[in-house]
Amino acid sequence: MNRFNSIVLLIWILFISIDFTTNAQQTTKAPKNGNNVASVKTERPNMIVILADDMGFSDIGSYGGEIPTPNIDMLADKGLRFSQFYNNARCCPTRASLLTGLFPHQAGIGRMSEDPEDPKANDEGTDGYRGYLSKNSVTISEVLKTAGYHTYMSGKWHVGMHGKEKWPLQRGFEKFYGILSGGSSYLKPFPPRGITTGNSDPAYDFPDDYYTTNAFTDNAINFITEQKDKNPFFLYLAYTAPHWPLQAQEKDIELFKDKYLIGWDSVKHERLRKQTVMGINKTEWGLAQREMRPWNELSAAEQKDVAYRMSVYAAQVYRMDQNIGRLIATLKKENKLDNTLIVFLSDNGACGEPYKELGGKGQEEINDPGKFWVVSYGTGWANTSNAPFKKWKNSTYEGGIAAPFIAYWPKGIKEKSGKWSTTPHHIIDLLPTLIDVAGVTYPKSFNGNSIMPTEGLSMLPDFIKGDSKTHDYMYWEHEENCAVRHGNWKGVKRLPAGKWELYNLEIDRTERNNVADQHTDIVKDLDEKWQNWADTHKVFPKGRNYFK
Repeated sequence: MNRFNSIVLLIWILFISIDFTTNAQQTTKAPKNGNNVASVKTERPNMIVILADDMGFSDIGSYGGEIPTPNIDMLADKGLRFSQFYNNARCCPTRASLLTGLFPHQAGIGRMSEDPEDPKANDEGTDGYRGYLSKNSVTISEVLKTAGYHTYMSGKWHVGMHGKEKWPLQRGFEKFYGILSGGSSYLKPFPPRGITTGNSDPAYDFPDDYYTTNAFTDNAINFITEQKDKNPFFLYLAYTAPHWPLQAQEKDIELFKDKYLIGWDSVKHERLRKQTVMGINKTEWGLAQREMRPWNELSAAEQKDVAYRMSVYAAQVYRMDQNIGRLIATLKKENKLDNTLIVFLSDNGACGEPYKELGGKGQEEINDPGKFWVVSYGTGWANTSNAPFKKWKNSTYEGGIAAPFIAYWPKGIKEKSGKWSTTPHHIIDLLPTLIDVAGVTYPKSFNGNSIMPTEGLSMLPDFIKGDSKTHDYMYWEHEENCAVRHGNWKGVKRLPAGKWELYNLEIDRTERNNVADQHTDIVKDLDEKWQNWADTHKVFPKGRNYFK
C-alpha cells in the first residue's frame, strides 16, 4: 500500500471513529445564553417530565406540606429544587409553553384549549386564541424524536383535540395513552373526555378498580419496559391529579380521615413554619391576603364537610406520589435511573373553582364515577395549598403562577444535589433546558413550516454549577390577568381598565403592600415593556371572548 492510500485509509478510520463516538455519546454543550459552564460529557440521558394538575405550591412535603409524598421528596432531597419557578396560571397555556418553549399566545392557546363538546367554542378567530397548537410551533417531542429519542406520553394532553392532526402522535410522540381534554372522571372517563390510546377513538369500558392516576403510570411504565433498543427516551407524564373532581381510592381516603378537622388555619400555620425553616418563606413577608373565614367560625357540620373534601384531595396527591414511586422503581430495575433527568412541577396554583367555600355541589357527589363538574375542595383549602402566596389558579399573583419545580439527575446534578436554586425561571425555559441537555438544536423550520424562535433560557447551568442567566423581564397574560417581573419588581393588573399594582418580591412576595404610587417610574417602565410584549407576542388583538 502506498503512502497516499495509507493516509486515505487512516482518515477513513478516523472519520468512522468520530461518527461512532458522536452517536454513542453526546456532549451536552453550554447553552447559548451567555453562561460559562463546563460541558458535561455523558451518554445522552433519558428525560421525564412529570406534571401535576392544579396542585398548590406547598402541597408536597419538600415544599412544606403535610401530605406524605416520600417519592417526590426523594427527588427533591437528591436533586435540585427551585423556589422561583413560574407557570402560566392555568392548565392549557402552561402545557402549550411546556411543549413548545413559546409564550402560550404564540403557540395558539392564549386562553383555553378546544372545548370537548363544541369544536368552535374556543377558537376565537385570532392567531393567539385558536385553542390548539400552532403549526408554527415545534414540540419538544418533535425536536427530540428527530434527534433519535423515543418519545412517549401518558396523561392529559389539553392542547387540541378536534382533528387528529392536533393529537400527540401527530405532534411528535410515538406512543400515547390518556385524555385529550382538560379533565375527566378518575373512575370512569366517559367520552368526550374518555381515554385515547394512540390514535384510537376514546374508550368506554373500564374495570371496576380503574383509576386514571394508576392507569397513566401503568402505560408510562409499559412504554419504557417494552422499548427494544437502547436509544434514550423522553417521557411526558401529565397526571390529572389533583384536579377536580374529588375522586380517590377509598383506601387512600381512609389514610386522611378526620386529619383535616384541625382546620385550614392550623394547616396553613404549620406549612408556613416549615417553609420558613426551608428558606422559601420569610417571616417579614407576613400573611398573604385571606380568602376564607376563620376555621372557628364554621359550624361543626361545615367543618366536617370541608375537612372531608381536603382528605380526598390529599388522597389524590398521595396516590400520585405512590405512582411516581412505581416509575422510579422501574427505572432502577432497568438500570436507567442514574442517567435519567426527572423534572417534577405543577401547571398552575391550586384551584379555587368552582366549589365555593361552603356552597357548590354536595358531598354525596364525591367519588361518583359519573360526575365530572363542580366537585372541588373550595377556596379555603386552595388558599392553604398555595401557602405562602396570594390567590390561586387563573390569577397572576404568586399563588396562581408560582410552581414547585424539582430536577433530579444523579449523573448530571451532583454538586447542587439537595440544594435550592433561587434563580427566577419561566415555563418557556423548560424546552430549551431539555434540548440543551440532549445536545439538540432548536429548529428554524419544521415539516415545511417556519418556527417561531423560543425566548426561553436553559436552566442547565443551574443543574451543574452556579446559576443560569435569568430573564431581564418576565411576562404573563391569561383571561385579562396580567403580570410583568423585572428583577424583584413585579407588576400585576387586570384588563381592560385595571391599574398596575407594584410589589417588591424581595421583601413582599406575599404581595400585601402595593407600592405603585411610590414608584411611578418603575410602573411606567413595566407598563411599556408589558405592552410591547403583548403587541408582539399575539396577546393582541384579543379574540371574541375578551372579557369586557
